[in-house]
Amino acid sequence: MARVFGYCRVSTIDQTTDNQVREIEVAGFSIDTRRIVTETVSGSVAAMERKGFAKLVDRLEAGDVLVVTKLDRLGRNATDVRQTVDNLCAIGVRVHCLALGGVDLCSPAGRMTMQVIAAVAEFERDLLIERTQAGLQRAKAEGKALGRPRSLTDAQHREILARRAEGVSLGVLATEYGVTRAAIQRVEKRA
Repeated sequence: MARVFGYCRVSTIDQTTDNQVREIEVAGFSIDTRRIVTETVSGSVAAMERKGFAKLVDRLEAGDVLVVTKLDRLGRNATDVRQTVDNLCAIGVRVHCLALGGVDLCSPAGRMTMQVIAAVAEFERDLLIERTQAGLQRAKAEGKALGRPRSLTDAQHREILARRAEGVSLGVLATEYGVTRAAIQRVEKRA
């Protein structure tokens, strides 16, 4: 009988894998809690470089089934997802993605579906990056200041430099101007 494993991942400690575990249960998979691997790691980290996922793969055997809620739990780009699924299929593990209707990603239909969806997601991300870069270039060309607004005026910069020359400490100046010591150090670096 095939063993069933679940892999649930979130990107930040503010998030929880509880919903993913519930989705797997609602889909009809009864998985022993020892076979559900959860971890908090960015999807930009390749699947095999994630500690939890790498340990999971070491436990998997031919005939086992790995269930994920969404394709992006396995990786953020199409190449990593495809390579991860290929590696799992090569050892005889079937990969089921609930968001794709529970299709086995190792089957021909599953592989095609996965590749199309991963390619579209990657294309969308690339378009977003392209639009963001174009917007930044336009804003620069229009003379708009980019980044976080300065917390200190030019006059305050001059005052701080003069006071530092007199030997006033970083801490005192930071308190007086309501900024951090690092902000005062940045004023000195820019001078």
